[in-house]
Amino acid sequence: MTPEEAERRLLALELFGMRFGLDRMRRLMTVLGHPERRFESIHVVGTNGKSSTTRMIAAILTRHGHRTGAYLSPHLIGFHERIRVEDRDITPQRFADAIERALRAAEQVNRTGGGEDPVTQFELLTAAAYSELAAAGVEVAVIEAGLGGRYDATNVIPSRVQVLTSVGLEHTRWLGPTVTAIAREKLDVVQPGGTLVLGAGMHPDALAVAAEVAGERGATLVQAEADPRADVGALGGFQRRNFALARAAAEALLGRLDADDVAAAAADVRVPGRMQVVDHDPLTVVDGAHNPDGIAALAESLPELTAPARDAGGRVVAVVSILDDKDASAMLRSLAPLCDAILLTSSHNPRVLPPPTLGALLDQLAPAIEVDSEIVREPHAALRRARALAGPRGVVVATGSLYLVSDLLHDPAAGGTRRASTL
Repeated sequence: MTPEEAERRLLALELFGMRFGLDRMRRLMTVLGHPERRFESIHVVGTNGKSSTTRMIAAILTRHGHRTGAYLSPHLIGFHERIRVEDRDITPQRFADAIERALRAAEQVNRTGGGEDPVTQFELLTAAAYSELAAAGVEVAVIEAGLGGRYDATNVIPSRVQVLTSVGLEHTRWLGPTVTAIAREKLDVVQPGGTLVLGAGMHPDALAVAAEVAGERGATLVQAEADPRADVGALGGFQRRNFALARAAAEALLGRLDADDVAAAAADVRVPGRMQVVDHDPLTVVDGAHNPDGIAALAESLPELTAPARDAGGRVVAVVSILDDKDASAMLRSLAPLCDAILLTSSHNPRVLPPPTLGALLDQLAPAIEVDSEIVREPHAALRRARALAGPRGVVVATGSLYLVSDLLHDPAAGGTRRASTL
């Protein structure tokens, strides 16, 4: 199977939608020979910070000499980015081979199920990831949950360490209407006798649920510090907190950590699509913050970048696209005061809010918050316009949706490949 065919087969599965439950996944694992049992695992759940924390844990473990894998979601450019071995994405062909193995298993599962409850796209991706991580001989894998935890396809691993990054009000249709309800869904991944590591600044209601679940399951509860005790190369204060959490999770698995190895991991790790510098003159950053808490974390970190630009007479311009299931008003309320202008744009996701709707929401914030705005529907055109408005001494930040970031990191003039200017 070629990488192109693998992607076509995966995209075709989107027609079947998303269906919670672990029965299909357990049957997939049985057909594949239980690859999820052939490596140690750390399971990462939470509302924000999962991908960053997953990458950071993997980087620390790799620096300590362990053959480490990771499973992430979503991807920005290609599906193969979701599976990493030894701090590198697997190749598109290895990904295609893994998908082919998972498809053969899925066909068997679908037949035994009568074809009425077929394997979903995310289940197939997860099965392919576990199969490939086992085939690559990883000793430990860091697994990012997709949505929730209890019925998420990733929740078939016998993880030793579980990590809760944060809990916010998102996906309430599936996870529940309160922080308490959402925390319970996410924390169902906690294993009997495991170690649950919590991020700093956790909501009090989530802390209460964590203590309850840990007590019920005989799990050790660890509260990570906010201070990473290392110089973190990834931009943003939220990434320093994420690294502190990653450090605590790695320590929960390995015991004592080597300070030099931790420092090297902190300096080197980068997270595509999170405070990622893609160009200069003006400084241009893409960030996949896609909900109010994510935008708040971005807003907290933006002054690190924008203060020098403002001192030099530059402008701060945002390019924004948001999906229709997000609290767009709250997101704009956090971001707008930090900007001189906002370009409202779209993305390839069919659930994207129309730019005029974003404009109307922005108008509702006035007069308390007033900011210049324009509608430029095509993302690359919006980015070009934002860079012109910011001027060479300014700062441009594109945010609000990972789908927007994905669009901007594709170069349409080069057949959809990653932008050459991406650092």
